[in-house]
Amino acid sequence: MGTRSRIGIELKDQSILSVYCHYDGYPSFNGRILRDNFDTVEKVKELIDGGDMSCTWTNAGWKNETLPETGPLYYSSRGEDCPPRLDKDMEEFFSDGEEYSYIFRNGNWFAYDMHQFQDNVAPEPVEIPEGSFS
Repeated sequence: MGTRSRIGIELKDQSILSVYCHYDGYPSFNGRILRDNFDTVEKVKELIDGGDMSCTWTNAGWKNETLPETGPLYYSSRGEDCPPRLDKDMEEFFSDGEEYSYIFRNGNWFAYDMHQFQDNVAPEPVEIPEGSFS
């Protein structure tokens, strides 16, 4: 089982370009990885450009081989076509049911716990814990 998350960047028109991440979506892992390793617009755009992913930070490949570098494990690396998704606004971004959502906005990461999210009720912002996995 995975802890699913959605990782996005807010664009100038307030739309959100995002990808799905299947594993380790909780703030004490994905939140830290995003904050510590994807801390510029360029790095976030590069992360999202790869499309949906199994996880954000691993050195294990699809056949459990050790990869030469640690980083995201994209579904595209096993031949799947899972491009980023564009949502018109935050409401649409939050609508898919992942357990956590992350948005890079104004140079900072914002994390949201989606467990209690329901129609017309905003998701709960959560802190990304201190410390590092990098």
